Amino acid sequence: MPKIYLAGPDVFRPDAVERGEHLKRLCARHGLEGLYPLDNALPAGLSPAATAQWILAANLALLHSADAVLANLEPFRGAEPDSGTVFEAGIAVALGKPVWACFAPAGDLRAQVPHGADGRDAQGWLVEDFGLPRNLMLACSWAGYSATVETAIADLARHLGV
Repeated sequence: MPKIYLAGPDVFRPDAVERGEHLKRLCARHGLEGLYPLDNALPAGLSPAATAQWILAANLALLHSADAVLANLEPFRGAEPDSGTVFEAGIAVALGKPVWACFAPAGDLRAQVPHGADGRDAQGWLVEDFGLPRNLMLACSWAGYSATVETAIADLARHLGV
């Protein structure tokens, strides 16, 4: 049964544990084993800095043990996906693991980020114009994309030949 690392800002939701269980059930229905970051049992008594280091190490271990990554790339706290999820997707690509992206369609970046006639946003930064729904480094490296988590898990299972 292929192991799927479930990357995304879901761990910050008020119902984060329940969300993880839901995602793992969806994976199991498609012959996949979901690995959710909150499956790791945080040791008690760590300082905030030690807790952060422990979480990083535990999540990297889960990611290394996975066969693929399902990345929730919904906008998080702004127009861009969660930076931790993007980091995990990059690690997976570097390790040669397929990444399947999941987010609701909202057009290309130019449709999502307000900009002037010169293609620059309010801070003067150029908004990419490649017709892609996310930054090219993500959009050109994922194995596939689906609009909902339900279809993403089914599509990823097909991609993996399950």
